[in-house]
Amino acid sequence: MASLRDIKKRIKSVKNTHQITKAMKMVSAAKLRRAQADILAARPYADKIQGLISSLSANIPVETHPFFATPETNNVVLILITSDRGLCGSFNANLLRTAEGFIEERPDSEISLDLIGRRGVEYFKRRPVKVAGSRPLGSKRPDYGFASTIAREVIASHTRNGTGEVYLLYSVFRSALSQRPVTQKLLPVPPPEKKLKAAEKGAYTFEPSEEEVIETLLPKYVEIQIFRALLESAASEHGARMTSMDSASRNAADMIDYLTLRYNRARQTAITKELMEIIGGAEALKG
Repeated sequence: MASLRDIKKRIKSVKNTHQITKAMKMVSAAKLRRAQADILAARPYADKIQGLISSLSANIPVETHPFFATPETNNVVLILITSDRGLCGSFNANLLRTAEGFIEERPDSEISLDLIGRRGVEYFKRRPVKVAGSRPLGSKRPDYGFASTIAREVIASHTRNGTGEVYLLYSVFRSALSQRPVTQKLLPVPPPEKKLKAAEKGAYTFEPSEEEVIETLLPKYVEIQIFRALLESAASEHGARMTSMDSASRNAADMIDYLTLRYNRARQTAITKELMEIIGGAEALKG
């Protein structure tokens, strides 16, 4: 049976853990508010430009640009966005499981990974999967410059090196309690989900020219979609970490109550034993 000293040391240890998890929850809650505001502001623009590019793909010949053309190779690039740190529940595990499923579903494709976030790098460096590139997220809020750098590399690889399809895998933020991994086809640009009517198919007039408009819009489209994925992932990570630390704090509080009860009972037992020994000694002296 644990001694009073052992129980007291354990209570102190759990209290220290409780302070840490409570502080981490508060930090994640503050970061979540900012990340949630960022993604709510970015979603309408990202959705609009995605719809515009999809509509363009139905209005122009696919041979006009490699972003629209069906690839002739079976090379597939998966851009996976995880976090740099842990302690965020099943956030990273769900993403990594989805990535494994993506690879298993394409046995005939030559898949290479572009990993964003240290957790994904640590996971796949021990597995027989080709990693084309990797980079950490960093501790700062996602910025457009970071997304632009990734987009330039993706575009260069797709247009010069003969890369086939490019997919984004990230976690979509729904709430602090709900984050869902999604796989989004980035290139070639997917056609619109709804078929356009005949009147809509010739509705675009390009100024100054079709080529210039496309050359300007398509890189912007890739940048915006990657930036959105980074913002969604950041909000999801903070929400998952806040929820996880809240659960850990409650569990620590329950453990402190349990250990305190054990300590009081053990202390009461020790006091009762001492009293019985004193009484027994006094009775022996009387006899």
